[in-house]
Amino acid sequence: MKSIVPAALAVGALVAWFAPRAPDLEEGKAGGQVLVASERQPDQAGKPAWYGGAMVLTRDGDGHFYADVRVDAHDYRMLVDTGASVVALTGEDARNIGLDWDPNALAPVVQGAGGPVLGVPVTIDNMAVGDFEAHGVQAVIIPEGLPVSLLGQSFLSRVGRVEISENQLTLTD
Repeated sequence: MKSIVPAALAVGALVAWFAPRAPDLEEGKAGGQVLVASERQPDQAGKPAWYGGAMVLTRDGDGHFYADVRVDAHDYRMLVDTGASVVALTGEDARNIGLDWDPNALAPVVQGAGGPVLGVPVTIDNMAVGDFEAHGVQAVIIPEGLPVSLLGQSFLSRVGRVEISENQLTLTD
């Protein structure tokens, strides 16, 4: 089994070894996602940007939190990584979104424990977790060594509050 420690450390991941994608689980069970009370609020340009309410994520059996994330009209399951400075996409997820990159454009994006981690910086037009939506989100494609895409601070910092208490992670406006 190949270790992903260099890539995981480089993007602030809490994942030290291959973390499997969490299976889709029923609401209210481990790894579930619940949206509570929603109220639309337009941004300064009049476009809907952030919505009221809260989303509660339940810790998955592997000890991590996962969120169902909508990226440019595609749905993905991402590991919520409050220590990652940006959203990090696996090569497979990036290709599925329609983000292409030239392998010759790979460059060190961060320094990991095992040396430089190669990636390509990109901007995601639109991302949403439940009713929490952001535009122009900074991300990095890491084509090799990252087993699951990470929902990092370039998205999470746009949420009013992110709180972890026991086995729940709550996003609130």
